[in-house]
Amino acid sequence: MDYVATCKLPTPWAVFSLHAFVSPESGKEHVAMTLGDLSTTEPVLARVHSECLTGDALFSQRCDCGAQLEAALQAIAAEGRGVLLYLRQEGRGIGLVNKIRAYSLQDEGADTVEANVRLGFPADMRRYDVCRPMLEHFGVTQLRLMTNNPRKVDALRENGIEVVARVPLQVNRNRYNEGYLQTKAAKMGHWFNLADLPENP
Repeated sequence: MDYVATCKLPTPWAVFSLHAFVSPESGKEHVAMTLGDLSTTEPVLARVHSECLTGDALFSQRCDCGAQLEAALQAIAAEGRGVLLYLRQEGRGIGLVNKIRAYSLQDEGADTVEANVRLGFPADMRRYDVCRPMLEHFGVTQLRLMTNNPRKVDALRENGIEVVARVPLQVNRNRYNEGYLQTKAAKMGHWFNLADLPENP
């Protein structure tokens, strides 16, 4: 993973540092947002967030991605220290156009896993091997990871990243994404009970 440049990024919650990286293998561009001193030995509050244009930028209520991104940045700002890795792997790795095709199948009744499979993809194609070199750039060795996804915890550990604690990130249950959240819990093993999630109007 090749580091490229850093700039300041003012947000509603804090002024983060934004760092650009490029994968020499794939040519994909990824970014990290950092706050505070990451060089200490204390585990770092962290989020590994996969790109979701529809949720992160277009305010879609079909998923919980944008709300998780915002909640993670707010949590890091409140703590005054942390890192968010923003990975360019849209639609669980299938790309934006195929993600929209999957959404079309969901409009016809398929769930998120069934839609990917009907398009010829696994339920989740995301990779996390880029995370370790990005974290090593900042000297980060231990994470308190904000996630509900057990596979993400396992994948990071398999890539040599020490996850010492998991921090739940349960937000944005609404009438448009209840089926999506239920599928994540029932078919992908995500750690939450839909009935326990606060419901947004």
